[in-house]
Amino acid sequence: MTRHPIGLPAVLADLDRTVVMGILNVTPDSFSDGGRWASVQEAIARGRQLSAEGADIVDVGGESTRPGAQRIEVAEESARVVPVVEALSAEGIPVSIDTMRAEVAAACLEVGAVMVNDVSGGMSDPAMLPWLASVSVPYIAMHWRGPSSVMDELARYDDVVAEVTAELRSRLVALAEAGVDPLRVVLDPGLGFAKRSEHNWPLLAHLGRLQDLGCPLLVGASRKRFLGDVLGNQGGARPLAERDAAGDAVTALAAAAGAWGVRVHEVRASRDAVLVARAWQGAR
Repeated sequence: MTRHPIGLPAVLADLDRTVVMGILNVTPDSFSDGGRWASVQEAIARGRQLSAEGADIVDVGGESTRPGAQRIEVAEESARVVPVVEALSAEGIPVSIDTMRAEVAAACLEVGAVMVNDVSGGMSDPAMLPWLASVSVPYIAMHWRGPSSVMDELARYDDVVAEVTAELRSRLVALAEAGVDPLRVVLDPGLGFAKRSEHNWPLLAHLGRLQDLGCPLLVGASRKRFLGDVLGNQGGARPLAERDAAGDAVTALAAAAGAWGVRVHEVRASRDAVLVARAWQGAR
């Protein structure tokens, strides 16, 4: 496994395996589970469940990033996530905040979040990079070409692995120039974001190329369209509810390839997959 980013709490920094991040969408419109945990109390209960089932980190997000999604107001996003982050953190559950806004990230750090997960890699909010330079938590920078409302139009590549690697390298440069310690950064290739189904497999098959950038990697394949497509038949893509086993297979392969973390909707089987991958690696 690659190194951990600096700034993690000891309970995470001491792990000797791939980290399992459980997805908690406090939204009415996320692509897979929008509306299931939309109230604060439902979301807190779900966060506890994810932790009990083996999530090392619960990743709380209050704004959908599904294809075509529109932005919401910062006040609405904050109202959705801050009480959930506060309650789970108070119970000792490590929480990351999934947001593109520095204001929301700052509010969540104040109530206990230990990591920031930004799908825009700091490109959406001009305040994000300067703010990050003032704090000390790890930061996940995802590959991003534009907002969800237009990202399908941006899925054009001649060499997806080379281009995603170059664009993530440019984010590392921007972060360093803003004063963010590169040792705090985790990179995410952004599976499904401005990528057609066929673009995601080369990225997974060549994680080593991305690891050459020198940062830990987070892989988020859970329930995404490219899994539904590869499992589908003449009747179309496999439904969302029937993609978890394929996601667990990706988890095992990514963990065996040295991914720092995986981001998943259902954690129990992915945690098992991570443990199997660790045993496999240990026997080599």
